[in-house]
Amino acid sequence: MYGKNVWMIPDGYMSDTTKGEFVSHEAVCVLNLSGKPAHIDLTIYFEDQEPLTGLHAVCEHNRTNHIRLDKMVADNGQPIPRNKPYAILVESDQPIVAQVSRLDVSQPEYALMTTIAY
Repeated sequence: MYGKNVWMIPDGYMSDTTKGEFVSHEAVCVLNLSGKPAHIDLTIYFEDQEPLTGLHAVCEHNRTNHIRLDKMVADNGQPIPRNKPYAILVESDQPIVAQVSRLDVSQPEYALMTTIAY
């Protein structure tokens, strides 16, 4: 069995910059080899407010899902805010492998960062 049920990403941030078709965003990228669909819950933690909960995704068996955080909306209708630091807790009912990637188009030279979650 590959992966874990809980992953943490302590450094999250989405700029509100858009340049043409490119939008600054982050994605939680998951791989599911568990044999069953993985139901994933995200909790977003902030420095100065209560966590944002109610964010859900599914990753089918033998598939990947690049969960675009700029497109996520919580059960209460709230999106993940831009221009505000946050951390992410990823919880899955099946073992998954998780990483995070960030595209920042706020500078003339775009930056892409990716790292495995903890």
